[in-house]
Amino acid sequence: MENFASTECLSPGDVKNRKQAGENIQVIDVRSPEEFGEKHVPGAVNLPLDGLGKATSRLDRSAVLVTACGKGGGRSATGAETLRKLGFRAVWLCGGTFGWFDEN
Repeated sequence: MENFASTECLSPGDVKNRKQAGENIQVIDVRSPEEFGEKHVPGAVNLPLDGLGKATSRLDRSAVLVTACGKGGGRSATGAETLRKLGFRAVWLCGGTFGWFDEN
């Protein structure tokens, strides 16, 4: 997959379609454990933003990482940028977790 610009996000539909096509995508929820526990994208891994840089051993370097927060573009954009600086292919989820469920 292509490298992503710092402002790029993927819609929930794009993420679902790419996963169904067999692309290796890992959704990383950068919210707090409490927020994650309320509702999260199915299959997402919870790695809060404040510890994201220390948790890279839990991430698949061959995957495209899609960071998610509540509404998308705040913490998720920061998380994607952090991961790109650490050498990962990362983008954030447009519309966030709430957008994921609104689209269904």
